[in-house]
Amino acid sequence: MMRFDSLKGWLDWQESLHPLAIDMGLERAAQVYHALNPDCIKPLTITVAGTNGKGSCIAYLEAIYRAQGYRVGAYSSPHIFKYNERIKIDGKPVSDDKICEAFARIESVRGNTSLSYFEFGTLAALDIFRRSGLDIQLLEVGLGGRLDAVNIIDPNVSLISSIGIDHVDWLGATREAIGREKAGIFRAKIPAIVGDPEPPDSLAQSAADKNAMLYCINKDFTYKKQAATWDWFSGIRHIAQLPEPGLKGEHQYRNASAVILAVTMLSESLPVSDGSIRLGIKNAQLLGRFQLINDKIPVLLDVGHNPEAVKTLIEYLTGTFPGRKVHAVFSMMKDKDIAAVLEIMNPVVHDWFFAPLANARAATEPHMREVFSQSSVPRVSFGFTGFAQAYDAAKKQSQEGDLLLVFGSFFLVSDCLNEFEKR
Repeated sequence: MMRFDSLKGWLDWQESLHPLAIDMGLERAAQVYHALNPDCIKPLTITVAGTNGKGSCIAYLEAIYRAQGYRVGAYSSPHIFKYNERIKIDGKPVSDDKICEAFARIESVRGNTSLSYFEFGTLAALDIFRRSGLDIQLLEVGLGGRLDAVNIIDPNVSLISSIGIDHVDWLGATREAIGREKAGIFRAKIPAIVGDPEPPDSLAQSAADKNAMLYCINKDFTYKKQAATWDWFSGIRHIAQLPEPGLKGEHQYRNASAVILAVTMLSESLPVSDGSIRLGIKNAQLLGRFQLINDKIPVLLDVGHNPEAVKTLIEYLTGTFPGRKVHAVFSMMKDKDIAAVLEIMNPVVHDWFFAPLANARAATEPHMREVFSQSSVPRVSFGFTGFAQAYDAAKKQSQEGDLLLVFGSFFLVSDCLNEFEKR
């Protein structure tokens, strides 16, 4: 049986093991899961899917349940600094040893079943959570919903944060098709909460087909902003004077609202006070989501990498930094709608600096030159070896009162934060 003495050894091996980086389907992961856990014992579970906002919803849920004193496991991806961030217990990434032990247990029952890197990680998280005496586990879908490895678990509440166009090669090219894939996490007689204000019809259709209990924002629950606070209402609960969400942007009120309903739906099993909800909403934190690093020239980081996400970024930029000259350090994965992102962001970005990424899925400089040449973007700089050079060039063009924006990919934000830590 394969065993490694370091987490890096395990991860390098996993990346070489399976022919596809993304391989949709539940059979392989389910087979290994049942071998690991024949009785399918699991903690109470909330599963979160969505084009954007999944990570934010997990962050709010984690903060609320921890404020109430519950023992919480949270699984999310990708990571920013270290792989361990994907598997957290009580807000802390689990140790290398814990993950290596879980990988060894998976390997001991896997037999000839081939698993992708993501499937290994998902199974490790589920295995660690089962052994950790949790009150609740929070599972973030990696891609889609229906065929994502996370969906081998039957949740006690399903939540979909938003539906936008992304991952079209796997999920389809329309919101209806994508909605159908995301709704794969719905289950019969289980609450299915939707935080998208304009959900595609396929969500309601899927909920009806599965006999899931559907709750939509602005219909079954809603929020109302006051001067410095906001109120939340549903048919079964009303919470007044909530603090501004810890994560910034108008869409965070929708994410937080969906989360409050999820918590309310589980309150018979896990009661949560209004006070803990207030505390969790206020204290939720997440790297790379409208993250501001205050300096002489402030730096705003955002992992937004699809048209839907950058629309909320524009909203935030124009509302929070009106009239600032914005210098963008930018990179994206090659399977994204780069042209659409450029067109949306162009009106607010003064100049662009392309930062190449050391990732096989990332867009290369020749590819980016081609996309930029077909866009209406007037000023773009190429020829940098990576983030550090692109950032320094952007900083050189900046003056006090300007804003440096780093966006377009989790991997770029990760490079940025790692570079800042070094400096």
